[in-house]
Amino acid sequence: MTTSGVAEEQHTLITGGAGFIGSHLTERLLNKGEKVVVIDDLSTGSYENLPSTSDSSKLKFIESDVNSFDKLDEIVAKSRYVYHLAAAVGVDLVVRSPIRTIENNLKSTEAILEATALNNTPLLLPSSSEVYGKSSQEAFDEDDDLLIGPPSLGRWSYACSKLMDEFLALAFYNERQLPVTIVRLFNTVGPRQTGRYGMVLPRFIEAAKTNEPIRVFGDGHQSRCFCSVNDTIEALTRLADCPTAPGNIFNIGSTEEVSILELANRIIDITGSESEIKLIPYEKAYEPGFEDMQRRKPKISKLEDFTNFRPKTSLEDIIRSVAGIE
Repeated sequence: MTTSGVAEEQHTLITGGAGFIGSHLTERLLNKGEKVVVIDDLSTGSYENLPSTSDSSKLKFIESDVNSFDKLDEIVAKSRYVYHLAAAVGVDLVVRSPIRTIENNLKSTEAILEATALNNTPLLLPSSSEVYGKSSQEAFDEDDDLLIGPPSLGRWSYACSKLMDEFLALAFYNERQLPVTIVRLFNTVGPRQTGRYGMVLPRFIEAAKTNEPIRVFGDGHQSRCFCSVNDTIEALTRLADCPTAPGNIFNIGSTEEVSILELANRIIDITGSESEIKLIPYEKAYEPGFEDMQRRKPKISKLEDFTNFRPKTSLEDIIRSVAGIE
């Protein structure tokens, strides 16, 4: 693997490629024989996440943030496709570092949009289920109205920044004919994900494996749908190969819904843990007035219509995979 310099032949560019989702995408593309360039500042990702390869010409790694990398235009010009996965991640980071969250998301997205538009390079831009905000529907459709909380609560800074990313991307699509596709990810989970920034599944599993208390925030009745990273990567790559995807927004996620309290109990059962469950009020876990989404279930018919794919890995299989249980 080369850790500096610019690739001389056409490649796929992945920003944030050393992160959880980015590293799995990098691995998938390398296994298909593609050349990949990764740009990552390693602020939340890790160099160890990247797959090793005996052919150093297949993978090039550049340690930098996207918006300050002075050769971004050059790299993009030699890219057949760009996946922009660089972003602030995790509720803990979002709540405690709102300036970093907003600036990282907006500045890096603006930089990659300008570079791809200059070269007319196809771009896939991940957004988040967070943009649905406080809406209370049973399941969310890509065309639904969005209801985000007030700016006095830093918790909503991530949702707002990702929604602004979407508006800006579609403006580039409409005004400059940039072939950009937007995806809203719903709780992607799997191996290599860390609980360091508040991700619930690895945090629960780590506690269960050491028989420590599992801390459930709120009353535990809030529900989520957890999607295997392998299914997410399959959806991303299919959308990249779909000629009619640009200009559209797609939900990507599982439709198997589970309450957080039930999730904790299922993890205890599957791992054979002796952990107890402790309910922690939101104001003790985060900040006074913290608001959570009660449901995050996606409608994924649009994804299936465009790609003939829908996520299929069960929650039990995901838990076993993350926990390292055969």
